[in-house]
Amino acid sequence: MSAFDDLLAFQRQTEALSSVAERLGWDQETVMPRGAAEQRSEEMAAMEAVLHERRTDPRIGEWLDQAEPEDDEDQRILDLIARDHRRALQVPARLATELARQVSLSQGVWAEARAKDSPEEFLPVLADILMLKREEAAALADGRDLYDALLNDYEPGTTQADIAALFDAMRPRLVALRDEVLGAEFQPRPLTGHFPQETQLRLARACATAYGYDWTRGRMDIAVHPFSSGRWQDSRITTRVVETDPFNCLYSTIHEVGHSSYELGIDPDYAFTPLGRGVSMGVHESQSRIYENQIGRGRAFAGWLYQRMSDAFDGLSVPGPDAFYATLNRVTPGFIRTEADEVQYNLHIMMRFDLERDLIAGRLDVDDLAEAWNARFLADFGVAVDRPANGVMQDVHWAVGLFGYFPTYTLGNVYAGCLNKAMRAAVPDLDRFLAAGDAAPAVEWLRENVQRHGGLYPPRDLIERAIEGPVSEAPLLDYLEEKFAGIYRL
Repeated sequence: MSAFDDLLAFQRQTEALSSVAERLGWDQETVMPRGAAEQRSEEMAAMEAVLHERRTDPRIGEWLDQAEPEDDEDQRILDLIARDHRRALQVPARLATELARQVSLSQGVWAEARAKDSPEEFLPVLADILMLKREEAAALADGRDLYDALLNDYEPGTTQADIAALFDAMRPRLVALRDEVLGAEFQPRPLTGHFPQETQLRLARACATAYGYDWTRGRMDIAVHPFSSGRWQDSRITTRVVETDPFNCLYSTIHEVGHSSYELGIDPDYAFTPLGRGVSMGVHESQSRIYENQIGRGRAFAGWLYQRMSDAFDGLSVPGPDAFYATLNRVTPGFIRTEADEVQYNLHIMMRFDLERDLIAGRLDVDDLAEAWNARFLADFGVAVDRPANGVMQDVHWAVGLFGYFPTYTLGNVYAGCLNKAMRAAVPDLDRFLAAGDAAPAVEWLRENVQRHGGLYPPRDLIERAIEGPVSEAPLLDYLEEKFAGIYRL
């Protein structure tokens, strides 16, 4: 066997073990007994120790030096393995193992504290996680900016300066649109009523099926914070249910179907290689956000969903598909990011970006985080946070150490705006299919132009290939202004 073949065989086992570790995380957040948290943390730490040892194996460096790629695909595999190898060498095994242990424990502490509205039970744990993440960032940064080192894990090649410039470009138009919408004479009515859990879950499955979700390679469960997990032949989704708000369940499901479909849509030849997973979280979020918003909250799909919901719940409190479409896209200054309308969603991300940068830089202490969150939320949204579960406790990301992840949601929205424009040009009769509850033409276009490539191209290169042009925030902002001007009769 050649050095390249030896390296791929070794990497195949590493990828398989990584998938096993991911499945342990899925189990913890869905069906694991609550009393097993401490045991699971030790299991996760043990898996991370094994993975870290493999990723730092000195043979990898030797194989990389000797490997002779036959084409660009081989070279990309070598580049990605080399990148992961360098990263693993920078982070001490002790730190990698302790982080795995602590974030496993922290997730359960966060979930219980959130349910009880008791931030005092969680914030000391968060302080420990933050200390470890700063240490990791310092190891990875090698004298450079700590936050950039963490951001690079989720969106390789992007810096906080890039993100800050993007947010500065977006904020004025988003705020101006929000002010116009909230000040409009016409305001859609909210959806009211009681929506039983089992009926919501049946509808959620129907929505997932409409997007072509492969139930032979996936499943749906309930979690405190919806997520997807897995790759290759096993990618699972979760959702959550609020019996007064069916949109929460349905659109969490569609969002996670977007993530899962990306993983299931990757070229199967890439399985167990670094090409066999989503290339970045920004690209991942582009899939979940375009599934959820440009496709799922569009007028055509909303008309199909209106009829399904009316039948399932014996009528709705809004009269007809047009009113339902407006209600589905209703703009309100709500607390919860995952429930936010398209106009304000990115403002939630901008707030979190600033707060987590300050946490990593040491400009903000965990003890002051809740106060800082509440003050910033009031300034940005004009509403006082009423309780911790609607404020600093709402997101799981910091609890599990995902500092640097939040900006990728807005990057995903920007990518989705570009992809939607290109997709609509390529599939001009798409709405005819969506009105019948058939998202296949959209899914097929995304699979062909984005999903099947996995990690083959760097993130921005992948999107620019798909849209045949440069990435810009303009298509997203233009889409939002046109859509909501129509809904609110501006």
